[in-house]
Amino acid sequence: MLAASTDSRFTHKIWQEEELSKMVPGGVPFPMLSDAGGRIGRVYGIYDEDAGVDIRGRFLIDPDGVIQAMECLTPPVGRNVAELIRQVKAFQHVRATDEATPSGWQPGKVTLKPSPALAGKVWEVWKPEMAF
Repeated sequence: MLAASTDSRFTHKIWQEEELSKMVPGGVPFPMLSDAGGRIGRVYGIYDEDAGVDIRGRFLIDPDGVIQAMECLTPPVGRNVAELIRQVKAFQHVRATDEATPSGWQPGKVTLKPSPALAGKVWEVWKPEMAF
């Protein structure tokens, strides 16, 4: 896991020491990269040229370098870390088993085994209330 923003490494250091370490014991356990000039943000389509900043985005990239999920939010809207962790676990499960994880899937819950026989019958094994 990596974090990147257009802030300097010095700003990241202060943010880690003065804010994050008070929210997460020891601070966040992953590197925070400085994207001064927005080179990384441009590649991922989240750099705001007019403001000179990367907008909030997260990308789940698999071991093959393929983006499997992405989310972009404006600064006033917080992100859902629990949903990010759920999605990482779901992508890991899918990669390891070739099963599909339905909406809201959690480890240990029902998965789907894609096949022609499942077409039109998902409703028999998965219900919307299972997503919550």
